[in-house]
Amino acid sequence: MLRLHGFAVSNYYNMVHLALLEKGLAFETATVYGNQDEAFLAISPRGKVPVLETEHGYISETSAILDYLEELGEGRPLLPDTPYERAQVRALVKEIELYIELPARTCYPEAFFRNPVDAAIKDKARAELQAGIATLKRHGRFAPYAAGERFSLADLYFLYSVDLAEVVASRVLGFELLEDFPAARDLLARLQENPHVQAIAAEKAAGMAGFMAFLKSKA
Repeated sequence: MLRLHGFAVSNYYNMVHLALLEKGLAFETATVYGNQDEAFLAISPRGKVPVLETEHGYISETSAILDYLEELGEGRPLLPDTPYERAQVRALVKEIELYIELPARTCYPEAFFRNPVDAAIKDKARAELQAGIATLKRHGRFAPYAAGERFSLADLYFLYSVDLAEVVASRVLGFELLEDFPAARDLLARLQENPHVQAIAAEKAAGMAGFMAFLKSKA
């Protein structure tokens, strides 16, 4: 059986968790925080989560895990039928990660842990996030999902990247990320009504104390 290693506060872990649930695959979870212990580095070369344990071995990196799950050909597909359509979804995934998730992440220390971030970093993040949202407006279809009529891998990245980027923009960068993007706001609301998404949110809330204790132990 598949076993997903990671922790419920991680947005990348939650992307894979939601994919497994939406695909209806049998799996177990194992709580582990990213670390540099030799035992963990043996299954995650950079010491990060998530890691998927399979009958053949371990897979790290979220995009590789999600591709593996699709290539299994089991459960609900999260990529479209044609090569062109699949390429469009993968492009959206990459755009969301590079131009929204990663710029927002540079300001996580201040947004979520009250650790001030340098003004130059904030200025760069603000410009990149605004450009990233403009990119999503141009490429996303929101009809009603990010890439079209069907829930896809793009929605996993959208849900678990844009929600955090919204907080960063509001708390740290002084603007509302989706202020003039009602289609994106509507999709976020729709996805948050998904029972699997709600179950993951509950696990995240329940796991927050353990994660904070782990951070304090490493401080």
